[in-house]
Formats: sequence, C-alpha cells, structure tokens
Amino acid sequence: MLLQVLGTAAGGGVPQWNCACRGCAGARAHPERRRRHASLAVEAAPGRWYVINATPDIADQVERCPALRPQPGAHPRQTPLAGVVLTDAELDHTLGLARLREARRFEVIATDPVRDAVRNRQGLGELLAPYVDVTWRRLPLPGSPDEPLVPGSAVHIGAVPVSGKRPRYAAAAPERASGGDPWVVALRLTDRVTGRSLVYAPALGAWPDALQDAVAEADCVCVDGTFWHDDEPLSAGCSDLTATAMGHLPITGPNGTAQRLAALPGRRLYTHLNNTNPLVDPDAPQHKELMRLGIEVAADGTEIVL
Repeated sequence: MLLQVLGTAAGGGVPQWNCACRGCAGARAHPERRRRHASLAVEAAPGRWYVINATPDIADQVERCPALRPQPGAHPRQTPLAGVVLTDAELDHTLGLARLREARRFEVIATDPVRDAVRNRQGLGELLAPYVDVTWRRLPLPGSPDEPLVPGSAVHIGAVPVSGKRPRYAAAAPERASGGDPWVVALRLTDRVTGRSLVYAPALGAWPDALQDAVAEADCVCVDGTFWHDDEPLSAGCSDLTATAMGHLPITGPNGTAQRLAALPGRRLYTHLNNTNPLVDPDAPQHKELMRLGIEVAADGTEIVL
C-alpha cells in the first residue's frame, strides 16, 4: 500500500493569510517551512488514487504529487484522482470539493451526517451537479466489514467513530440527519495482501476505546497534532477556548496524545499542525522531545509504504 502525505497543516495553513504569529512569520521568512492543509493520498489500485479530505489546497497538492497528475499518453482530461474520503465535514476538509468541478466524475465517501452537511448545508450537491458526475458513497462503520476502495482493490477502508463534533455551519442540523453515524471519524486503511494497516485521524477531540483498539493493531498511525498544549489557543490569542474545547486533544499534558503514541509499536506521526504549534519551526526543541519517544512529525510530501 502506497500513501503520500499531501499536507500537514491545520485550518488556515502555515502561514495563514491573516496571521503574523511566530509560526507564520517564520514560514514567510523561510518558505520551506510552509505547510498545506492536512491531507493524505492512497493508491487504491494501479493508476487510481483517493485523497483523504479535499482541502482548499487540493489543486496545488495534486500538482506537487506526480502520481496524481494526468499521465502522458492518456486522454487529456483523464486523471488518477478517483475520489475523496472525508473524515468530517469541516470547511478545511471539504472546500476542495468545489475545486474538483473540472473532473468528469469522482466519488465522495463519508458518513451520513457529513454527506448531508456537505451536500445540503454547504449546497455542494446542487452546486456541483451541472459540472461533474459525483457519486456519494457511505463510509463503512463498525458492525459492517471494511470495503475495498474500488472493486477488486486490495486496499480496504473502514471508519472508527471519534466524536460528535459538528462544524459551526452545521450546529443546527437536525439530529435525525445523522442516523446514528458519527460526525468525526478516524480512517483505517488495510492492505489485504500484506496485511499491513494505517490509521489516519487528523481531528481528535476524544480518544475512545475503539480508536485505541485500532491504533494498537496498526502498523502506522498518523494523528492530530494541532496544538502542543491545551492552553495554546488562549496563550497565542487566537481563541477563547482551550485546544480540547476546540475539538483537538493536545500533544502534551494530562490529556496529551504523545504518551499514548509512545506506547504503540508501529510508526507514529503527527499531522494537522496549527500555525501556533512550536513544531512548525524545525529547530524547536519540542522535536527532540518527540524523537525521544520515537514519534515523527510528518512533512508535506512524506511517502508511506506499507
């Protein structure tokens, strides 16, 4: 199974257009520090790729990943990008769907409440219909078997419910729209040939038992590293809420994820870094703290082979 990290930043990217914090200033002074919105691409079958979350940077991310570009000798508009898998309905993970309107067709895989929010509350179902043929497919949840990403594919996908956190624009969505499905999930990708698996969880406001079971069995785990500590949004002046209240478990502290990751046997990486996170500076001492625990910080362009 081949995966490509397309981006590793939280909402707004690094640098964020309206921010002059230390992390953003550093990325402007050192362009190599720039991070695009968090996304991951997986090869479902030869020449057929899915991206996890469609970010505002999706066109740039495709251009920076040769495997996702239209290939020489094929039809001029034939693309390897077959579809998008959504972990939630947040704008930073869904706005890129509108950018894909130039495609002939693509597939969106999501839980029912996420699909309803994107199609109806964002209005992307009606907006995209005149431009592109979009197939909306339900993400398999616990209690149903993982499904191949495409028919006959060795790469299977399943969801691990994480939380019921809704995006702000869907705060008033009726409860019946969810049908019992979660708003936020982690994704489990398994190669049925090698038996190896990856868990991708870019938004973690909680660490339920089902997630612990999934990451304990995974060969690679790539999770939410939005904030270094719980008070970071407050001390940075970017929010009146703590990291946890914003729906992101911090890396350090009593509810931190670093110690949980340190106890896992496989490869462990952080993604979805906020611009206030000291980890956006490659020289920050926090990198050495994670290295001592055997934990990596994913970079845009990181390749994962399982």
